[in-house]
Amino acid sequence: MPLHYLLAALGHFSSKKSDKNICFLNKYPYIYAMHSNTDIFKIETNHVVPTRGKLLISEPFLRDCMFGRSVILLIDHTDSGSMGLVLNKPYPLFLNDILKGFNHLENIPVYKGGPLSTDTLFYLHTIPDIPGALPISKGFYLNGDFEAIKQYILQGNPVKGRIRFFLGYSGWECDQLYREITENTWLIGKERVKILMNLDRIEELWKHVLGKLGSKYELWSRFPQVPTFN
Repeated sequence: MPLHYLLAALGHFSSKKSDKNICFLNKYPYIYAMHSNTDIFKIETNHVVPTRGKLLISEPFLRDCMFGRSVILLIDHTDSGSMGLVLNKPYPLFLNDILKGFNHLENIPVYKGGPLSTDTLFYLHTIPDIPGALPISKGFYLNGDFEAIKQYILQGNPVKGRIRFFLGYSGWECDQLYREITENTWLIGKERVKILMNLDRIEELWKHVLGKLGSKYELWSRFPQVPTFN
């Protein structure tokens, strides 16, 4: 719905439920909620403490090619800094485009983990007993012995839903992430590993995890990223 129509509706919507208003409400049921509670327009964090395994969900109007409408899995969060991987920004390439030895396998997508160390490969997986893997949550790991991962793939084991690959990572210095949270850049959420590893609906991940935070946030997820008057 174009923004100028939405604003016109908010400015001229009458609490008196005429037939015209009822038809409008049936078509755009969230308009009445916006008219009756202007606090829903206030972008603010949900005041949840960030920890390893939780998600950073960007506020809906953040205009940034990397972080706009992004969902970031927190890999680590300490007093000295934070690290995460953007989950929903694909690269236009596959694993066999950047590594030798995978040429005859299925196309395995690679995602943008963040703007730092973009020549470094990271991988999330649910494969137990990989030496050196960092536990993110129960049954969910980062990295580990790549030769073990490679052998797992070359043996024909399933990759989809089990392993995801990323180039680069996202990082924050001491207190930087806290500042961005207090500036309402990020909300904090959590989601099942199965959802985070499902690539079939990865384009809808931001909307999905934002909407799970509650009705106010679900409404935000419907707004265009760059509202314009046209």
